[in-house]
Amino acid sequence: MKQLSKVLFTSSLLSMLAVAGCNKKSDAPAEQQQQPGTTVRTLKVGVNPVPHGEILRVAAPLAERDGVHVEVIEFTDYVQPNIALADKQLDANYFQHVPYLERFSADRKLSLASVGPVHLEPLGMYSTKHAAISALPEGAKVTIPADPTNAGRALRLLEQQGLLQLREGVGSSGTVKDVVGNPKKLELSEIDAEQQPRTLQDVDAAIINGNYFLEAKKNLQLDAKVLAQESAQGNPYANILVVRKGDEGRPEIKTLMKALQSTEVRRYIESTYGGAVIPAF
Repeated sequence: MKQLSKVLFTSSLLSMLAVAGCNKKSDAPAEQQQQPGTTVRTLKVGVNPVPHGEILRVAAPLAERDGVHVEVIEFTDYVQPNIALADKQLDANYFQHVPYLERFSADRKLSLASVGPVHLEPLGMYSTKHAAISALPEGAKVTIPADPTNAGRALRLLEQQGLLQLREGVGSSGTVKDVVGNPKKLELSEIDAEQQPRTLQDVDAAIINGNYFLEAKKNLQLDAKVLAQESAQGNPYANILVVRKGDEGRPEIKTLMKALQSTEVRRYIESTYGGAVIPAF
């Protein structure tokens, strides 16, 4: 009996400590904990870490002041944030542009919608080996993003720089099969966008999505020359806040959108990214 009492006491003590630990660690904002009668709505928002996560964390305190707590959930690819949103694991995501959203939603039969634009990441052509497009040798190895929307953008950028000629009329929806002229005999390879910065040193140049280049510059100390960049003028590829269709009018979503399109966020983007990220509002 003495041994049993000791076991029961130990078990009770551990249970009390577990409960205390749970009460100490809470995702609820401090304001909610200090004011028990206050209701704070929480939004789970999926992002790519750079620049989306950074920008969202600037907007989050602004939304919090209006009663919306933002839980930032990071993804390192372009697939899972939309799947998680459609499966109701997220309330919103912020990582993509409208052409990608429309194509992905059609291919996967998802019912997702844009709430509004936040920023633009002009697609760039980067190199660690060459300082100018004119220095690219014949047969230069060039990678482009593997996803169809950004592959088309990359080919269009190469065409604008006089490196390729695409079949007439394809615009930004072209594929490598639409290349009808290749004067420098570029060797084009499509690879996953998130892998491009890691393989940049193995090729002559790569056309990389701005968020992945910025992340590699920050975390991998990637140093590369910008050989060419998309124009921001009339560019349809602004990154947007996305929700499930029907949720666009939710008050907390409107509060988050207001925070993302705030003067504070605009100033942060303009002062942080040196033109690699541009406000789109």
